[in-house]
Amino acid sequence: MRELEKQLKALANRRRLAILKYLKTRREAPAGEIADEIDLSLKATSKHLGVLAALDIVERDQRSSQMFYRLAPRHMLATQRILSLL
Repeated sequence: MRELEKQLKALANRRRLAILKYLKTRREAPAGEIADEIDLSLKATSKHLGVLAALDIVERDQRSSQMFYRLAPRHMLATQRILSLL
């Protein structure tokens, strides 16, 4: 229950939902591109991405000086349902 609560709290944020919606259509993107897309600073976007990564909702991959993000292949059922609505 606690893990579900953490995930739901993370998903109860419009910026994080915008990130997930973008990654759902893009499959993978660098943090800077995501920040531009959701019209938020890179620093703020990185914090949101960190929250999502800590809960295994997104995965990250360092390539040279850029961090790339994609949706994690295995989400909890609640996360999968929310993503299907985006």
